Amino acid sequence: MAITYRKHHTIGNGTIVTWLPYIAPALLFYVVFMAWPLLNSLWLSLYTGSAGLGRRFVGFDNFIKLGTVPQYAERYRGAFVHTLIFFCIHLLVQNGLGILFATLLTGKNLKGREFYQTVIFIPITLAVLVTGYLWKLLLNPVWSGPFLQSLHLDFLVRPWLGDRSTALVCVALVSCWQWMGIPTMMFVAALQNISEDYFEAASIDGASGAQVFWHIKLPLIKPVVGMITILTLVNNFNAFDVVFAMENVNGAPNYATDLIGTLFYRVGIAGQHPVGIPDPGMGAAIATITFLVLGLGVIPTLRATQGKD
Repeated sequence: MAITYRKHHTIGNGTIVTWLPYIAPALLFYVVFMAWPLLNSLWLSLYTGSAGLGRRFVGFDNFIKLGTVPQYAERYRGAFVHTLIFFCIHLLVQNGLGILFATLLTGKNLKGREFYQTVIFIPITLAVLVTGYLWKLLLNPVWSGPFLQSLHLDFLVRPWLGDRSTALVCVALVSCWQWMGIPTMMFVAALQNISEDYFEAASIDGASGAQVFWHIKLPLIKPVVGMITILTLVNNFNAFDVVFAMENVNGAPNYATDLIGTLFYRVGIAGQHPVGIPDPGMGAAIATITFLVLGLGVIPTLRATQGKD
């Protein structure tokens, strides 16, 4: 009697037949709404023109224009530098204060913990357009000037959003204020998962609070620090709404707050002055370069923070 063996393709401890039905809906959603648009954007970056006016294959000409043609190169370099500054401010202020607040909120002797958590998290629940408009009024000397002068704070009465030297920093700090609650919440969860045995051992050894933070807490939450850094990088390189709410799509004043997101909108969707005709191919080229830049930032961060200790 011949015995036949059926070969099963396995991944981990299960067969393809077992796990494929469970991941098929998510896989289909990913392919249709993420993978295909990404590949289509990469392909679109090799064309110029629009669907209505006719498209023409130009190869890598769009990428060359971004680096050589003054009309595009100047605006792209400015937007790229501004986006890097925008990211660095978030990394230092938003994430730095997030770790500080999380450390304070997880302290055993803190009173009013729920109140402080609510105060930190409330700005996230507000719409970006609403907070952006409110801060635009607060930073306008016409609106806030009399009140500040009554408090003898005349040095704060200035057009913060109309000054090229302060506009980008102000927009970034408003964004940090609104989204501070997300990294704080993630850091709180990470710190609460650290075993109390580490702190008891450090207490027996006579370690100070600063030593406990630098040598115990921070190394143990390093994977969370890495993930928050990646999320900050991706979100900042796609930032658009906060600039739109506080300034305009041109990154006023005089492109001082122009980011990659606003430049992409003007070129690929709305049409950039003085032509005013959208160029989806050039917009796709900007998006493709942004994707590559994010990859260069994300992959080393993952390798440095998510490795096994």
